[in-house]
Amino acid sequence: MSELQILIVDDDDELRGAIRAYLETKGYLVREAGNGQACLRALEANLPDAVLMDYELPDTNATQLLREVHAIDSSLPVIVITGHGTIDLAVRIIKDGAEQFLPKPVEMSVLSKLLEGVLENRRQKRKQLAGQVSRQRYKRDPFLGDSAAMTSLKKAVGRLLNCNRSILIEGETGTGKGVLASWMHENGSRANEPFVDMNCAGLNRELLESELFGHEKGAFTGAVTAKPGMMEVAHRGIMFLDEIGDMDPCIQPKLLKVLEEKQIRRLGDVRNRMVDVQLIAATHRNLATLVAEGKFRSDLYFRINTIQLRIPPLRERVGDIPVLSYWFLKHLTTDLNRDSLKLADGVMQSLQSYSWPGNIRELRNVLERAALLCDDGVIRDSDLSFQSIAAPRMQAGMEPGGDLTIEELERRHIALVLQRVNGKVDQAADKLGIPRSTLYSKIKQYKIKIPT
Repeated sequence: MSELQILIVDDDDELRGAIRAYLETKGYLVREAGNGQACLRALEANLPDAVLMDYELPDTNATQLLREVHAIDSSLPVIVITGHGTIDLAVRIIKDGAEQFLPKPVEMSVLSKLLEGVLENRRQKRKQLAGQVSRQRYKRDPFLGDSAAMTSLKKAVGRLLNCNRSILIEGETGTGKGVLASWMHENGSRANEPFVDMNCAGLNRELLESELFGHEKGAFTGAVTAKPGMMEVAHRGIMFLDEIGDMDPCIQPKLLKVLEEKQIRRLGDVRNRMVDVQLIAATHRNLATLVAEGKFRSDLYFRINTIQLRIPPLRERVGDIPVLSYWFLKHLTTDLNRDSLKLADGVMQSLQSYSWPGNIRELRNVLERAALLCDDGVIRDSDLSFQSIAAPRMQAGMEPGGDLTIEELERRHIALVLQRVNGKVDQAADKLGIPRSTLYSKIKQYKIKIPT
C-alpha cells in the first residue's frame, strides 16, 4: 500500500520545509505548493489524501481556495493554518469547508494529531460508503472442512495476505469466491480500509463504466450531481470484481489502464485521480478460453492473473459436507428462531451422494428450505428438495464426468427420488420441480418401475 500523501500550501519556505521534514518522519509522502495556483496544478496532477493550507497566500486566501479545491474533490480534507487566529475566523473557515483550523506557531504534535483525525474520518466515510454498495453475504470461514484441497488453499491464501498484487479467484458458481475475497480483506494488510464488492454480470457498458469510474455532473442525461466511482470509494482498500469474465469488452482497456497507471478519470471529467486499489477478481468461466475466443483481452488477463487461486467444487470435497452442513444448521437455528435443528439418520448420506451443481450456496438453500418445512426440528430425507435434474445425485460408483448419458442420469435420478418418497408421484414431482404429467411421461419414457 502506498504512503499517505499530504500537500502543504504556504508561501513561507522555512515553515513549509519544517512541516515537511516532520511529516516525513511520520511516514507521510509530502508535496509542496507556494501559492493557490500551484496548489490547483498539484491537485490536477495528483490528488493527495489531505491538504495543509495557509490562510493568507500571495494570490488568494483560504476562503476562495477552499471552494476551488472542493470543486476538484469535495471529499478532500483541508486543514487551514493561520497566524491571525480568532474564534470568528475559525468558525468561518469551518463553515467554508475546512476540516480543522490550526493557529501559528504550529505545534507539530498537535498537527500530527489533527492529521490522524481527519484521515481516519475520511477512511471511515469511505468504509461506510463501501458498506452501502457491498452485497450482504452469509459470513463464514471460507476454509471450513478438512479436505486436502481446502488445506492447500488455506496455506496459499495465508502467504498472500500481505501481498498487494492483483489476485484472480476461479471457481464454479456458489463455491464461495466472494466469501474468500471478503475474508482476505478482513485478515489482510488493508483490513482497516474499504472493501468494495461489485458484480460485473448483467450490467450494460454505460452503467458498469459509471459505477466503476464515477461521473461528473452533466456527464450524461440524468447525471444531476457528481458521483465518485467504486474505484474511488475503494481507495487504499480492495476492489472485488465478481464475474469479471462477463465484463463488457469496451470497459476492459479502461480497467487495465487503472491497474497499470493507478489513475481513474470520471465520465465527463478532464482530470485524472490517483487511486491505490488492490484488485481481487473472480470468475466461474475459463478466462484463457475467452481470451482465445477474442472475448477477453489478453493483456488484462495477464495483468489480473499474477496470482491465481482455485476454489474446488463441492463434489470434489464431499468429505467437507458434514462440517459445512452442521455449520449452516447452527446458524439457521438462530436465523429461523428454532430451538434446535438435527439431521435424521441417512440424511447426511443423501447430502453426500448429490453432485451439488450449485455448490455451497445450493447446500445452504437446500438445508434452509428443509429447516423451514421439517417437523420437530428434525430434517428427514423427505424434507430435502434437490432442484436440478441435469445434475442428479450420485449413487455409489457414479463419478462426475463419467460415461453416462444425460438421459441415463435423468432416469436414475427420477428413479431414486421415487424410491425415497415410496412411489408417491405427487411428492416426487414436487421435489423434482416438474408437473406431475411431465413426471408420468418420463416414467413411461424411461420404463421406470414405481415403487410400492
